[in-house]
Amino acid sequence: MSLVHWILILNLWILKATSLQAGSRVVLREIGHNIVGGSDPKDYAVELNATNFDAVLKDTPATYAIVEFFAHWCPACRNYKHHYENVAKLFNGPNAVHPGIVLMTRVDCALKINSKLCDKFSVSHYPMLFWGPPTKFPAGWSSNQAKSKLHVIDDGRTAERLLNWINKQIGSSYGLEDEKFENEHLSSNISDPGQIARAVYDVEEATATAFDIILEHKMIKSETRAPLIKFLQLLVAHHPSRRCRKGSAEVLVNFDDLCPLDMWSSDKHDVDTSNMIGVLRNFHICGKDVPRGYWMFCRGSKNDTRGFSCGLWVLMHSLSVRIEDGESQTAFTSICDFIHNFFICQECRQHFYEMCSSVKSPFTKARDFALWLWSAHNEVNERLMKEEASLKTGDPKFPKIIWPPKQLCPSCHHSQGPKDKGGSQINWKRDEVFKFLISYYGNTLVSLYKEKGLLGGDGTTDILEDSSTNAVVVPVGAALAIALASCAFGALACYWRSQQKNRKYYHQLHSLKNI
Repeated sequence: MSLVHWILILNLWILKATSLQAGSRVVLREIGHNIVGGSDPKDYAVELNATNFDAVLKDTPATYAIVEFFAHWCPACRNYKHHYENVAKLFNGPNAVHPGIVLMTRVDCALKINSKLCDKFSVSHYPMLFWGPPTKFPAGWSSNQAKSKLHVIDDGRTAERLLNWINKQIGSSYGLEDEKFENEHLSSNISDPGQIARAVYDVEEATATAFDIILEHKMIKSETRAPLIKFLQLLVAHHPSRRCRKGSAEVLVNFDDLCPLDMWSSDKHDVDTSNMIGVLRNFHICGKDVPRGYWMFCRGSKNDTRGFSCGLWVLMHSLSVRIEDGESQTAFTSICDFIHNFFICQECRQHFYEMCSSVKSPFTKARDFALWLWSAHNEVNERLMKEEASLKTGDPKFPKIIWPPKQLCPSCHHSQGPKDKGGSQINWKRDEVFKFLISYYGNTLVSLYKEKGLLGGDGTTDILEDSSTNAVVVPVGAALAIALASCAFGALACYWRSQQKNRKYYHQLHSLKNI
């Protein structure tokens, strides 16, 4: 058999091996998607396996987690499932009554893929429930660990008993009949500066939601293309979430290809725009799991209060304290243009544009821009305070205030200043306000990631890196085969070239003989 035939056979084998490997990854991704999402809409608990266990628990914004280890063949587990789900629906999913507090998950120990994971927790019976901080679960558990932060739930055999056990742990009084947005346990953002740490998830939520709104309403046009690019550049450089920086960069790198300058000059620009939006929807600007569908720091006591607008303000403030002096004017114009072109509330957009237009001199200091944005936010709050007071549309638990109040920043207020009757009447210590903004929207905002051990040595959140990739991981055997095939192809190429040279030489020699 010739060398060419052997090489063809070898390559067919390589293609089969790599396609099987890639196929297995696709199957695993599909299984993981189905497991996490759940095919049954009544399944609120997140089903985990050995491939996603660590990542999901490290990345959750929830303060606590419960993991149920069970076996699908176990009759007691099947009977217990509806009890577990009745509690899980209170905490999990976009329609959760109390989101972001407890992540409820389950692991099927009857699956071979989870054997080592279940051994890691010394699972002795089914179902077996563990409670603790989410980031402590990847280390596992054993009965002889006296100082472990994980605890076995010993009294959760019914939904009522499980919820009572949870209430005792966190000092709450949740009930199985709780309805959405009727929550007396919302933490006050006024007296506790540490609450802003929960807003890092809201900043991601607001970023992804804003991007979805832009696509949903087809707001990318020839006149809005440049403002969007400038805002994406600002996000790439200074967004507090690493995965939002990464996602924004991916959109930006592909933007010229997806949205060329001459796209709207074509007769088919409507078709091109639809195609562009379809492709952009495949980009997850803050990761594939965002938006999550709920708010943490920015959650209101009613369904129609706070939320997106709060998250967007936190995003803008967080950007304002991360820029350098030389970027201050660029950041100012980027934010003003973004709100003017893409914030869909007409009255709010117009008011913000008027405040931007009132600035006569370019910003040269980051401090001045951060303080301008703070002052603009208070001006908006003053306007809304009056409107909400007359129309009774405000959030009773989170009324608009001039910010920051003395509870959050006593040093921001002059002790002999006039009473707080409005932003213009408060005697502010602007240097102290700027220090507070830097601390509040800078270090404190990302402190939750630091506490959970999710920051790398450079201060970036390694865990927020999206682990999905389009690259095919080739097994060692296939890699070796590819290397051999490459050598074989090299040999074949040399052989072919030598044959061509010989043919050319003999052809020339034959031609000379005929002269």
